Amino acid sequence: MASPRRLKGDVKIEDPGALRALAHPARLAVVDELYQGAERTSSELAELTGLSASAMSYHLRSLERWGIVERGTARDDGRERPWRAVGRTLRFDPETISTAAVDVVAGTTFQHLRDEFRRWATTEETEPKAWRDLAGVSRAYLWLTEEEASEFDSELGAVLKKYTGDRDAEHHPEGTRRVFCLVAVVPEA
Repeated sequence: MASPRRLKGDVKIEDPGALRALAHPARLAVVDELYQGAERTSSELAELTGLSASAMSYHLRSLERWGIVERGTARDDGRERPWRAVGRTLRFDPETISTAAVDVVAGTTFQHLRDEFRRWATTEETEPKAWRDLAGVSRAYLWLTEEEASEFDSELGAVLKKYTGDRDAEHHPEGTRRVFCLVAVVPEA
């Protein structure tokens, strides 16, 4: 059996149609799963999202049309080919993001964050202190010059890269745990 491939590079979303393709919560759940390095069949993704297999196949073909996911190599039984991410991350072109697309993507992302915090709240008291200390939301207003904004962006990127590195669902050290991390930086007008 071939070893799983490592995800590399950004998939740049430039077309507004691609943003619309991401507007469905099930499609964002698929992206979350596959962009962690997992390869899943449409049946597995349907189960993950609570959709029928035929509805999931429709959503996957839509994501494939925009170059967000692709079909992988058939599994040993040859009956169904899994789907996989095209790259390591999705990057949105700020020139093409409409207000409506921002509303949809941000709304779904923040709903996911809320769901994760709710899930965490049900188990937090049984978790080790290190995990309890890590979890949370931090809010801050920064006053930055353009030079400091560039430095901040570079330093934040370096921290994230240090901990994402080559790690994904298929490649990570023993004893690690998947952690949902959402960083949002918005300059005020």
